[in-house]
Amino acid sequence: MINMNDFVNRLQEIMDYYGESASSFAEKIGVQRSSISHILSGRNKPSLDFILKILSSYPEVDLYWLFNGKGSFPSKGKFEEPKPILKKETDLFSINETPPTKTPGDKEIERIVIFYSDGSFKNFEN
Repeated sequence: MINMNDFVNRLQEIMDYYGESASSFAEKIGVQRSSISHILSGRNKPSLDFILKILSSYPEVDLYWLFNGKGSFPSKGKFEEPKPILKKETDLFSINETPPTKTPGDKEIERIVIFYSDGSFKNFEN
C-alpha cells in the first residue's frame, strides 16, 4: 500500500525538480489541474492512469521510487525497450514436447502484470 503523504512529497519533489507549477505539471502530463490539486491535498489517491502519465512524460522518474521511495530520482542511466524473448508462444516448446519440469532451487513465476498505453492492464497469476 502506498503511503499517501510520502507519495505527495515525491510528487512535489518531481514538480520542484522540473520547476513546474501544479498547472504546468497537469498540462504536461495531460490531466485536469484539479486532479493535481486533489492529490496534493490528500483528497484523492492517484489512479493507475495518472501514474502512467507521469512515467510517460518524465522518463527520469522511476516507478519504484514514485511508489515507495526506493531507488533514486532522477533515475540513473538510460532505459532501453525490453527485447522480446519469444517471437511466438510456440517458441517455448513444441506442441508434441512436454513442458520442462521444475528442478529443486528453480524460482517459479508468481505473477505477471502487463501495462498498456491506454492505462489498462492485465494481471496474470500462477
